[in-house]
Amino acid sequence: MSGYWLRRIERLDPVRDHQEIYRISIGFEFPWDYQRALEFALFRTYCVPSISQLLAATGEFEHRPQRRYDDTALLMAELAEHGYDSPRGRAALGVVNRMHGRYRISNDDMLYVLSTFVYDPIDWIDRWGWRRLHENERLAAYHYFREVGRRMGIKDIPGGFAEFRRWKLDYELRHFRYSADNHRIGTYTLDLFCSWFPSPLRPLVSAGARSLLDPLMLEAFGFRPAPRWLGKAVRGALRARAIAVRPLPRRRRSKLLRPGATRSYPTYPVGQTPEDLGAPPPPSGIDPALLKRRTPTA
Repeated sequence: MSGYWLRRIERLDPVRDHQEIYRISIGFEFPWDYQRALEFALFRTYCVPSISQLLAATGEFEHRPQRRYDDTALLMAELAEHGYDSPRGRAALGVVNRMHGRYRISNDDMLYVLSTFVYDPIDWIDRWGWRRLHENERLAAYHYFREVGRRMGIKDIPGGFAEFRRWKLDYELRHFRYSADNHRIGTYTLDLFCSWFPSPLRPLVSAGARSLLDPLMLEAFGFRPAPRWLGKAVRGALRARAIAVRPLPRRRRSKLLRPGATRSYPTYPVGQTPEDLGAPPPPSGIDPALLKRRTPTA
């Protein structure tokens, strides 16, 4: 790809212009990589028993995994494309905050999920992208999600890029451990990934996805490692893709929020607004201890 967008990024300030830099990176330079990286970032959060317990209790990942995936991806795309303080951005944040506001979720769990949106795509693109991220892109991702986090009411966001990464790694060491809910939600997610491919390929897709999980994740999910040969093949394919993409002409149109342009959002084939998105209210029979406001019994 040409250096057009990179030269523009180099001229921007990662603090003042973080929304523009992030939009260029995710929509023009690395749309495929960001999509894959954010899938695995969310996957990573399910290694935390307190997070997977709540997801299992709602039943959404068991009964509507594609819609939960679509809603999360599209809400993040609304924020990136339009800006978090735009009318659509504020509407998207309103949906996110209403969903989270129904449940008792610790600030640390919310902060951890936020951290994966910053650092997992950076790590993915450094490994598999057609170029490494510019320092402005790294810092812009941090400043972008720090502002999103503030608007979600997340407290104690670390005050710098390196500090937040250290917090993330320490959190994983303290909280990643096996639970039955981790395994359940992880399996539903793997099944969702596999459902995007023809049936004969699904066992290979499942093993290929597992080959990209690190040992901490495999242990927390209770998944068996993929064969070594397959891991080498998957990594080789990702490197080959990066080489193939590098000489392509620059993208002139953002890949964010293009209705019908990708199979990734089949729940909304003709487009959506932020108000169309979001999970339903908590199911009847859910453990009241998981709810933020307990409903008095009659």
